Amino acid sequence: MRLMKPNSRYLNIGGELDMKLAVRYYSRGGNTKKIAEAIAKAVGVEAKTVSEPLAEDVDILFLGSAPYAFDVDDEVKKFIGGIHVSVGKVVNFSTSAAVKSTRKYVETLLAEKKIPVAQEEFSCRGAFAMLHKGRPNEADQKAAADFARGIIS
Repeated sequence: MRLMKPNSRYLNIGGELDMKLAVRYYSRGGNTKKIAEAIAKAVGVEAKTVSEPLAEDVDILFLGSAPYAFDVDDEVKKFIGGIHVSVGKVVNFSTSAAVKSTRKYVETLLAEKKIPVAQEEFSCRGAFAMLHKGRPNEADQKAAADFARGIIS
């Protein structure tokens, strides 16, 4: 069991674990933003865009994006390149109309910074043009929140 403190850190009952969390995302159409906000709410932090760099060390960074032309957007690349704090691990999440995940793209970029990427990830469909209208939906957002809670438990 974890207790949430007002400063968004988590302690186990024995006081052994003090975990700093952050959520960053890039979203052109709002799909990834919806998932980022669900994850952030579940773990008790604010979801922020990748335009806001990490200001302090974090144990877990939930990083959200979507594939664009079989890669991640340049804003995500810029954010990763600009990480100058300690990051324990990155947990990838993504939305997409076609490609299942952005994990391999993100992992390649983070390897250059020697930042590990968790094996666990969350991905769901996102609406694009005529594809997957209404996605991500409430069920997707709930699944993302449950996923995030599982990562920190």
